Amino acid sequence: MKKQLTIDKEMKAIWPCTRVGCFQYKVNVEKKNEDMWTYLKKDIFKKTKDAIFDYGVNDIPNVRESRLAYKAFGKDPSRYRVSSEALIRRIGQGKGLYEVNTVVDVNNLISIESGFSVGSYDTANIEDVLVFRTGKQGETYKGIGKENVNIENLPVLADEKGAIGSSTSDSERAMITENVKEVLTLIYSFSDNQDLEKALEYGKKYLEKYAGAMDVESWIVE
Repeated sequence: MKKQLTIDKEMKAIWPCTRVGCFQYKVNVEKKNEDMWTYLKKDIFKKTKDAIFDYGVNDIPNVRESRLAYKAFGKDPSRYRVSSEALIRRIGQGKGLYEVNTVVDVNNLISIESGFSVGSYDTANIEDVLVFRTGKQGETYKGIGKENVNIENLPVLADEKGAIGSSTSDSERAMITENVKEVLTLIYSFSDNQDLEKALEYGKKYLEKYAGAMDVESWIVE
């Protein structure tokens, strides 16, 4: 069943150009796709380092707008980095990226190329009705590979059970493992441009080519 996502009115009032690009698809998650890593290391790492040289990390297109949105929501973007910025910084520092699995690795590829935060979630562990909102006072969850994450004022994805993920760090509840059969991948945009539409186009190709995504549905929530 296709998930129903809306953007909270208060969030939209604070940052009107907030949009979310969505993919929902069937998949057989595997450990690694060698072709993707070759492409990433040969092409994307170089483009990313060039972008850092041209702009500096904080001013890379779509990272810059995300940082400004965080400030508007009341969160320090230097302390709670948008996930795309954190990935780009790792590449700039020569640390490379973690190899997780085919879905998470493609998720990160889309994020690095677009400058947008991207999150992927196991549809079996989230409700059908979702909202993109800012974290409530005192709200936390257990992050993937982390202790409790303070998500107050962060842009978060939530259902009736609570927050599932954010554009900084996702929770363990819907994390992608090799047992997952259906995935919801979201591209979080705070930019007033057409880069989200472009990311949906190449993102679909990457998911099909490198993660083996099947029956891919894509749409934008505004």
